[in-house]
Amino acid sequence: MGGMRYSVREKIFSIGDDYWVTDEQGNQVFLVDGKALRLRETFELKDRSGTVVATVHKKLLAIRDSMNIERDGTVIATVKKALISPLHHRSVVELSGGGELEAVGNILDKEFEIRSGGEVLAQISRSWFRLRDTYGVDVAPGQDDALMLAIAVCLDRIHHDEEEKRSR
Repeated sequence: MGGMRYSVREKIFSIGDDYWVTDEQGNQVFLVDGKALRLRETFELKDRSGTVVATVHKKLLAIRDSMNIERDGTVIATVKKALISPLHHRSVVELSGGGELEAVGNILDKEFEIRSGGEVLAQISRSWFRLRDTYGVDVAPGQDDALMLAIAVCLDRIHHDEEEKRSR
């Protein structure tokens, strides 16, 4: 895609420590602050200077079904649980400014795209990095990298919850 490709740890919510999202060269780009994580279903994504670029909250009333992404105290996007059919997963991301994005592909297996209309804004794949429990997020040029990463983490969380519910 020619944009930035990031390496993200799966099930980031269950780590509870600080975790760096790195680029392809291994440079630390965004910090997931684990301190906020332990308090409640929240995590903060910070840039290298320590500025919070996105905050993710699980919506407590909508049990496991949606998560909010905030910036500067304002919700900028809401990620909803996917409609899963045998061949196709589709998750909707509602943007606060109106409009929506969609995540399409195999979200459980981390092989999907985030799209706006027909345009691919980000691709998510496990196959680019040889690290275990890691997936790549490839963001198209000119997109909001922090938002795309936050959406990917939300989808990981929502679907991890779903898998746990099913396996009990």
